[in-house]
Amino acid sequence: MKIAVDFDGTIVEHKYPQIGKEQLFAFETIKQLIKQKHQLILWTYRAGKELDEAVEYCMENGVEFFAVNKNYPEEHYDGSISRKIDADVYIDDRNVGGFPGWSAIWQIINPSEGQSNREMKAVSSADKSKKARKGFFKR
Repeated sequence: MKIAVDFDGTIVEHKYPQIGKEQLFAFETIKQLIKQKHQLILWTYRAGKELDEAVEYCMENGVEFFAVNKNYPEEHYDGSISRKIDADVYIDDRNVGGFPGWSAIWQIINPSEGQSNREMKAVSSADKSKKARKGFFKR
């Protein structure tokens, strides 16, 4: 699958333009998805220096994406094509319902991974115990 992954609020806590603290299990999960031969695309609002810093941060943590803010590495964005990334799955903190946490993402993408799911379920309760942001309609 092609999987588009946001940076701020998804891989790291949202502290833009700084780089926030890594989200629990972010890099471990991303590495496993890459190991499973999924094509992961870093899909972020960041550009220029801030984008370079995010890419470098990911590389320092052992993650190199298939592409960054484009559909494939060789793509050249010139304004004549859509900026929307062509992906099967989008992992983003701005989804309806918010970001469910990396253990939930793993379970959604790998529903039949019995043992791996059990290992990550211990973390899901920690993910759920985080204070939930108020939704749009509750504000």
